[in-house]
Amino acid sequence: MHTTHLLYLHGFRSSPRSFKAQRMHALVRERHPGVTWCCPQLPPSPKEAMALVLQSIAGWPREHMAVVGSSLGGFYATCVAQATGCCSVLLNPAVDPARDLARYIGEQTAFHDPGEHFYFAPEFIAELRALDAGPITEPQRYFAVIAKGDELLDWREMVARYPGIGMKLLEGSDHGLTDFDAHLPEILAFLRLA
Repeated sequence: MHTTHLLYLHGFRSSPRSFKAQRMHALVRERHPGVTWCCPQLPPSPKEAMALVLQSIAGWPREHMAVVGSSLGGFYATCVAQATGCCSVLLNPAVDPARDLARYIGEQTAFHDPGEHFYFAPEFIAELRALDAGPITEPQRYFAVIAKGDELLDWREMVARYPGIGMKLLEGSDHGLTDFDAHLPEILAFLRLA
C-alpha cells in the first residue's frame, strides 16, 4: 500500500517554514511528484487547529494517506492517525501538551517570523485535554524519531507513550532534530510514498 497523500503538522510557535517541513516538502516534490502534500499553518487554538486539519484531509483516501508531526504536531498527528487509521511518523512528539504549554499562556512570537505575534489563551489548555487520542491502536502504523538530547521534552515519556511502535531512539540530537537529514531514509521508507 503506497502513500499518495501526505500531511505534515508543525509544532508550537512553528510553521510550514520550519526546516523539517521544508526539507520533507522538497524531497516529496523532487522524488514523489504525484504525492499530494499538505502542511497548513496551524492556528494557536488546538480545537481550531484540529478542525483545520480534518477539513484539509476530508476528501483524502484513508488507506493511502499518512501524517508526519513534529513536537505539538506529533500530538496532533497521533490524534489524526487514531481517528483515520492512517500511518504516522512522529518527530519528538509532545505527550502531554496541556501540562507542558500551560507556562506559555500569553503573548507569543513565531519562530520563523519574530515580528509575528499570537496569543496563547488559557482555554487552549482545556482544548488540548479534550483532544486526548487515547491508547495507541495498531502500533505497526507508527514510526517515531525520538532524541534523548531533546531539551524541551522528556524522551522517556515519549517512549512510554508509544509502546510497541517502530522507533529510532537517538543518543543525542535535540528537540528540533538538527540532524534530520540523517533520519530521512528510514522515514521515507516507512511512509512508502507513491
